[in-house]
Amino acid sequence: MRLILLILGSLFSACSYAGVYKCTAVNGATAYRSKPCAAGQSNIKINIRTGSSTNLDDQKNHQALAQQEQQAMLEQQKLAQEKLLQQEAQLRQKAINESAKNQFLIKNNPEKFSAFAIPPYAPEQLPALVSKYQTRLADIERLRRYAAEKALATSQCSRVEAAELNIKSTREALVFLVDCSSAKHFYFTEQELVR
Repeated sequence: MRLILLILGSLFSACSYAGVYKCTAVNGATAYRSKPCAAGQSNIKINIRTGSSTNLDDQKNHQALAQQEQQAMLEQQKLAQEKLLQQEAQLRQKAINESAKNQFLIKNNPEKFSAFAIPPYAPEQLPALVSKYQTRLADIERLRRYAAEKALATSQCSRVEAAELNIKSTREALVFLVDCSSAKHFYFTEQELVR
């Protein structure tokens, strides 16, 4: 008797673990199967123990939607990163152009500028002070040139030895120091140079 009960119990427990699928065709015919439904039929899995049901079609649609959202988010991040790289390249190119203008001015006016009056900043090897404002590197290069020209225009400076960003600079207002061969020093703020 015990053996029969054990055999029946094991058969019943094996049946309770088997999956039951409710398949509904397009014409409304319903069939219950132990295997997932064919394509084109609604696919609902029924849990025999709890009686709850899970719509597998909805689950697949939900997973596909989540995957599409994730893909869209990855593409959006990729586009944002490409845009950022493009902006960095443009900033770097503007800074290189301004440095070239500075070097052209120095080469054409050796009596007014020492050879190292406005040395170009390499974007990869910026001094610590300049690296704080690296997003404005093109402005810094241009304003260094303006500061040197403004110091020469005062008639108190016959030759510019150095034009550098000064430590007094803030994010709102850059300050430039111009050293002349006459031992004169000039400080110019960004606002003075832009006028």
